[in-house]
Amino acid sequence: MLELGSVRWGDMLFSLLMFIILFLLLRKYAFGPLMNVMEKRANQIEKDLEEAKRNRAEAEKLLAEQRANLEQAKKDAKTILENARNTSEKQAEEIIRAAKAEVDQYKSVARKEIEREKEKAVEALRKEMGQLSVLLASKVIEKELDPKQQQQLIDDFLKEVGTIKKWVQ
Repeated sequence: MLELGSVRWGDMLFSLLMFIILFLLLRKYAFGPLMNVMEKRANQIEKDLEEAKRNRAEAEKLLAEQRANLEQAKKDAKTILENARNTSEKQAEEIIRAAKAEVDQYKSVARKEIEREKEKAVEALRKEMGQLSVLLASKVIEKELDPKQQQQLIDDFLKEVGTIKKWVQ
């Protein structure tokens, strides 16, 4: 064939023609399906990335919800504890108040009882004084007393009254 220098134009033209035919055949039968596979793979990767982004966003949303739920649970627990503390304090105050009222009632009853007993003792003292006065008067009437005996009788009477007075107090 044509030869110019050392280049063989026929071989080169044949090689070029074979390359073009091979390229066209590869393009029709290999590149198309290969490109389709590559395009499908790229689309699948893009879908997977989008799904991963959605999953990540959903996971972050769930995490935020869980954190919010945890915070709410902490607040609820704190509120429950605070309410329990307040309730127990109120109950303790009520128990103390009731105990004080009961003590005051017992004191009042005791004071009334003491006052009644005191009145009974005073009444008994009055009766005793009346009896002693009658006794003293009868003794005075029975005998004539000189001033010294009168003084002795009065002193004895006062001593007896003093003993009764101490007993009442």
